[in-house]
Amino acid sequence: MQFYSTNNPELKADLPEAIFRGLPADNGLFMPERLEPLPAAFFKELPYMSFAEIGFQVSRHLLQDDVPDEELKALVYDAINFPAPVVKLDDKRYVLELFHGPSLAFKDFGARFMSRLMGHFNKGNDKELVILVATSGDTGGAVAAGFYKTPGIQVVILYPKGKVSLLQEKQLTTLGHNIHALEVDGTFDDCQAIVKQAFLDEQLRSEIRLSSANSINISRLIPQSFYYFEAYKQLGAAGDPVAFCIPSGNFGNLTAGLLAQRMGLPVSHFIAATNRNDVVPEFLSSGVYSPRPSVATLSNAMDVGAPSNFARMLNLYGHVNGKDASSPATHAAMLELISGYAYDDASTEQAVREVEERFGYVIDPHGAVGYLALNEWQKENPNTRGVILETAHPSKFKPDVERILGHSIEVPARLKELEHKQKVAKQMGTAYEPVKDWLRETFG
Repeated sequence: MQFYSTNNPELKADLPEAIFRGLPADNGLFMPERLEPLPAAFFKELPYMSFAEIGFQVSRHLLQDDVPDEELKALVYDAINFPAPVVKLDDKRYVLELFHGPSLAFKDFGARFMSRLMGHFNKGNDKELVILVATSGDTGGAVAAGFYKTPGIQVVILYPKGKVSLLQEKQLTTLGHNIHALEVDGTFDDCQAIVKQAFLDEQLRSEIRLSSANSINISRLIPQSFYYFEAYKQLGAAGDPVAFCIPSGNFGNLTAGLLAQRMGLPVSHFIAATNRNDVVPEFLSSGVYSPRPSVATLSNAMDVGAPSNFARMLNLYGHVNGKDASSPATHAAMLELISGYAYDDASTEQAVREVEERFGYVIDPHGAVGYLALNEWQKENPNTRGVILETAHPSKFKPDVERILGHSIEVPARLKELEHKQKVAKQMGTAYEPVKDWLRETFG
């Protein structure tokens, strides 16, 4: 399988180059050259497959023969070794729990798959690989857990000061060993801009082997498509059409759903749910894409003002250059399959309370935004089954969730043990050069 740039379909790379480079040289994003439907036999067998077997079959279909079957199966079964259960709220609304991995967030799927795939291709390379990643909350914890003590790989996580929860920060800053945290006095967009600049810095890349673990890396998106198939399997094909409601920040999770749909999964609709950082819902409403600085909200993992994966979304609808989103044809095609909704913090808090009161279910602020969006969409589309992607365990936002609900909530042991660990992070501003200097001094 070859991978091309969203900015230039003639600029291509093989799988190792695409995952290690992260970004193409023209600042686009890598996409698989072919997105063909899975064979009919796959869907016939889907109800009887384990989650890991689904992951193996989907990744083999996408990657072709880039990794031998036996090795690919071993790494997928190792990475996807925890469940993604669908929980029923009522006959029309379901929650897909994606927080049963090590860091209690959906990004465990991508991070674990990526670490093992990189480890496969990194064998025999004497020069250390440095993973550079920006996080608005959950990515950093998942990457830290996924790559912890991986031989030959160092991880550097940039996160916005004061804009991630205490437990999220502890996941980034307490592991040590090969995990390094840079606390940036700015927003997630500032962190992401620094990471992108580093990847386009040929001088730095000549000195240090750099790669990314953000959803800009195509190997993050591939495993995120697995759980759409798994959720559909659990719901069963019989019954009303299935729509997925995805709380979205950088829109990698939604893009993975679009990949699943292109591979033949019969999804009737996708609902993009977000907070006040509403550039994609605004685009879907108006046809105008206006990225802008992010604002802090209760659902902090969605505090993204310039979502990277929007370029991939556009590309799936025939757009070549993601910076130009003005095509009426692209906009019209996207509206047939995607609707967007945005909510403020007051609405989010009310939704957290409502879900517990009505269904006895504790949902996190991101899932609550998804709940609101699904409700609004189903008013116009009542004959559907909607699946809300619950992207993180509510205890990762413990102070806010407990304040909203007025009672304590359970904290899983693997998160609770972090509370008293010592934070270690290097302080940085929003300028690129000091980060570059630190990288050269540390790893050059």
